[in-house]
Amino acid sequence: AFKFAVTNINRNRTLMPNTTLTYDIQRINLFDSFEASRRGLILTCTHWQTLLSITCTDQFMHSLGIEPMILALLLHILYDTLQDLFALDLEPYRYSGVNMTGFRLLNIENTHVASVVEKWSMERLQAPPKPETGLLDGMMTSEAALMYDAVYMVAAASQRASQVTVSSLQCHRHKPWRFGSRFISMLKEAQLNGLTGQIIINKTDGLRKDFDLDIISLKEDGMEKQFMESGRFNKVWKKIGVWNSNTGLNLTDSNKDKNTNVTDSMANRTLIVTTILENPYVMYKKSDKPLYGNDRFEGYCLDLLKELSNILGFSYEVKLVSDGKYGAQNDKGEWNGMVRELIDHVADLAVAPLTITYVREKVIDFSKPFMTLGISILYHKPNGTNPGVFSFLNPLSPDIWMYVLLACLGVSCVLFVIARFTPYEWYNPHPCNPDSDVVENNFTLINSVWFGVGALMQQGSELMPKALSTRIVGGIWWFFTLIIISSYTANLAAFLTVERMDSPIDSADDLAKQTKIEYGAVRDGSTMTFFKKSKISTYEKMWAFMSSRKNTALVKNNREGIQRVMTTDYALLMESTSIEYISQRNCNLTQIGGLIDSKGYGVGTPIGSPYRDKVTIAILQLQEEGKLHMMKEKWWRGNGCPEEDSKEASALGVENIGGIFIVLAAGLVLSVFVAIGEFIYKSRRNLDIEEVSVGQCEWHNKY
Repeated sequence: AFKFAVTNINRNRTLMPNTTLTYDIQRINLFDSFEASRRGLILTCTHWQTLLSITCTDQFMHSLGIEPMILALLLHILYDTLQDLFALDLEPYRYSGVNMTGFRLLNIENTHVASVVEKWSMERLQAPPKPETGLLDGMMTSEAALMYDAVYMVAAASQRASQVTVSSLQCHRHKPWRFGSRFISMLKEAQLNGLTGQIIINKTDGLRKDFDLDIISLKEDGMEKQFMESGRFNKVWKKIGVWNSNTGLNLTDSNKDKNTNVTDSMANRTLIVTTILENPYVMYKKSDKPLYGNDRFEGYCLDLLKELSNILGFSYEVKLVSDGKYGAQNDKGEWNGMVRELIDHVADLAVAPLTITYVREKVIDFSKPFMTLGISILYHKPNGTNPGVFSFLNPLSPDIWMYVLLACLGVSCVLFVIARFTPYEWYNPHPCNPDSDVVENNFTLINSVWFGVGALMQQGSELMPKALSTRIVGGIWWFFTLIIISSYTANLAAFLTVERMDSPIDSADDLAKQTKIEYGAVRDGSTMTFFKKSKISTYEKMWAFMSSRKNTALVKNNREGIQRVMTTDYALLMESTSIEYISQRNCNLTQIGGLIDSKGYGVGTPIGSPYRDKVTIAILQLQEEGKLHMMKEKWWRGNGCPEEDSKEASALGVENIGGIFIVLAAGLVLSVFVAIGEFIYKSRRNLDIEEVSVGQCEWHNKY
């Protein structure tokens, strides 16, 4: 390094352009740095021992002093693992999960430094092979970089000393150099941006000040460029921070917590996994024998954790969250539940039905979702009502029935008017007398109504339109009745046989509009947070209702909420996947309405954790292989509830079609009364005619 620096100074001519440096290297005993210092220091002044009054007790700080850098010419094959950790060949340990963190003095991020190091490496590779040192071939060590900077500092100080003339100095001479003290002063005033950063000398003790040490960590995907003998760069180390002699430690990596020094590899690691008891995700395993550790639990999340462990090669220890909560933020901004344990690094992973939300993403990281879902309403099934005796009217709403009757009357009136207007509906009732002036029309108002009713009942009548205009009216009416009767017939069977489930609520809007049915969610859960943070008027109204009844509307966990739904008039707002699981095992409960939102469950990690991306890739692999679907089928499939549509057709009873008999009886009774009325009306009319006839006879006889 000493010769390399002198050669570069003479070659570049940027420093001391009118001077050529020559070097004299003396061999001394191994590790005899005192003799080297004595020979050099005697040249600078007579009382050279005063220069060794170093006040710093830190041996590493002493090694950064400018005098030892210049004068320590000791040659040895040992390397300082603290300074030269970056120069070790650690490629075999890169993927083994070994945790390595160290310091680096060489500022390889600088382009000038990289150029010098590259030239150094090329010359070292052309030199005769050296004994095995454990370092990468051609790699410049910290000691070599310090020696290089020391020579450049001498050159920088000599350039400032324009009035100093010197022929040559011998290391073995015992007479002090007359410019020694002055040169030392100039050396302390010189500044240089060298391979090891900015070099500034403390004028009091001659030690280096205000220097930086890079903090590096072994990474699988580190992007730090480190020159190797092949001309390529080794992506083994990643810079995660800087230590400055004045300001101290400054971590520059995004991961500023205790995971900073953790490699990305998860192999051979035991991770702490926090979770929560929630069927079917995490449950206590039923066994006659006492169980310990992870064997105590079973469920979807345990199967997922096992698959992730098989793919990534880590071990795990499952622990239940201490407060039994998922994680929510209180008014003071403090978190609880599993989110809190991840923030405090009590756990490495959170594998549970933990919803990915915006507020949680601020404080922890999530993997890609392993399950997608949404918020819905869990409510007990309404009691079914048998079809009434007049259920044959249900296929059409009352409005439609009214419109059909009005349409029948309207068509009858139009037919009556058109039949009166068109000449082709009038005929001679006496065809034997073609000259008769008497003509008749079959479409009286009563007959027109009868024609419309007959067509509506698909029975027809003896009246047949003759004119084109009346036939158009009849054809359009027949088409109308065809559609109405077909629609009525299609729905009639369902309304006669199926029990009607009349639920008081059908959606979240129905819940918000009423106060009779109490509703709520799990306290400090993502569902509660959704309604609390929502800006939609309907959900704001629902949150106002829940917050006004916190003691009764909000439940501690899903088990408590389900029990309330089964025993009281209560609706629980919860995740659709949980509702699906519950309704498969309790046929009295069901999901009301669709999904209020769309979200997903993810694996939680501390923010900046190196495990997140690997867990995400493993989840995507499980998804593509179909294992996530198979695990859900395994834990969600229950005994099942009987399908209502699968019931065999049963015989219709009086309760189904009894109303038809009532209508028939009413029609018969009505016809009897109408017949009696017709008889009375006709009898009275005939009596009036007979009285008129008798009166006329008496008048003729009298006159």
